[in-house]
Amino acid sequence: MAFDFPDQFRFADSHEYVRQEAELVRVGLSAYAVDQLGDIVFVDLPEVGDDLSRGTSFGTVESVKAVEEMYAPITGKVIQRNEAVLANPEELQNDPHGEGWLLVIRPSELAQIEELMDSATYSAKVAAA
Repeated sequence: MAFDFPDQFRFADSHEYVRQEAELVRVGLSAYAVDQLGDIVFVDLPEVGDDLSRGTSFGTVESVKAVEEMYAPITGKVIQRNEAVLANPEELQNDPHGEGWLLVIRPSELAQIEELMDSATYSAKVAAA
């Protein structure tokens, strides 16, 4: 299956994406990862105000196939979480790159974004998987 990964996104090896929005960053799970999970039934996210460290678990996503941890693609503080996804996990499945976003983070270091894969690199990675 071919996926369309937005050019303005950057991706972590663990399939989370970031989209910079001024001094904040929106975080979500890539369409590829969501597709691999199948029907999503539960999402667990950190609280607003929590500090995240790049590479550490910040929550889980549960599907009919598996429970997977999600990892912070950058270090920062949670400013907002998507309550709609928590209430209705199908939102993540229906529109992972849009309304299915997970968190808004105030990054500690914006430079960490540049260390993530661009959409072309990520697309090649998942195509080879």
